[in-house]
Amino acid sequence: MNNFSRDQTASRQKTLLIALLLSMWAPLATGIAVIMSTSTTQLADFIRRSVELVALFVSWWVFRYLARNQELGPEKKARLEKISGLCVSAALGVSAVVMLLLALSRMGVYEPGGNVYPGLAIATLGMIVNTWFWRRYSRLNHELYNSIIDAQRQLYRAKAFVDLSVIIALGTVAIIPAHPVTRYIDLLGSFALSGYLMWSSMRTARQALRPAGEDGSIAEEAEEAEEAEERQVI
Repeated sequence: MNNFSRDQTASRQKTLLIALLLSMWAPLATGIAVIMSTSTTQLADFIRRSVELVALFVSWWVFRYLARNQELGPEKKARLEKISGLCVSAALGVSAVVMLLLALSRMGVYEPGGNVYPGLAIATLGMIVNTWFWRRYSRLNHELYNSIIDAQRQLYRAKAFVDLSVIIALGTVAIIPAHPVTRYIDLLGSFALSGYLMWSSMRTARQALRPAGEDGSIAEEAEEAEEAEERQVI
């Protein structure tokens, strides 16, 4: 773990804790929305949020543990940071597989409809919050690189884009529920999200499994990625 100052450590730990607390309500709220709807994307979104909550807890706990045990050797610190990164990677990967399987299993029986407005409202709020955390973690990581914070940056970037795709899919169902194209937009949304999450999972795992001696190159790569993201957002 980096030699953060007390204020830097407190700032990062506070951000991780707030992110965890805000994410706790999402699986429950999305689960209620799933009961009121028949959307494949929305059901997959519920599973995604539940798995991500576990990864967020692990990341917060590891960062907190390392901050309180500065005397730990570099090998154990690196091992715990690797576990945190792999948990984030696993959350993204599991979400990708679940989305893909759900879309494939419901292709022949899918009937768009139901009340999608609760899910649409949740996804919209989620995109706003996740985008803020994405930018927040990017700024913290730019200030001083840390593998746990960088994994969170990648996770929240994925979450923001996933929420955007969910908004598009559910918005289509809400506007033209009976149109034939709605079925394909909703299912294609699941396929697209699955592919993006799997790509994000592999990228996060690759960085988590890098040898400890390559931290410098990882930091440079992360900084380049942040600059590229900023250009895309602009």
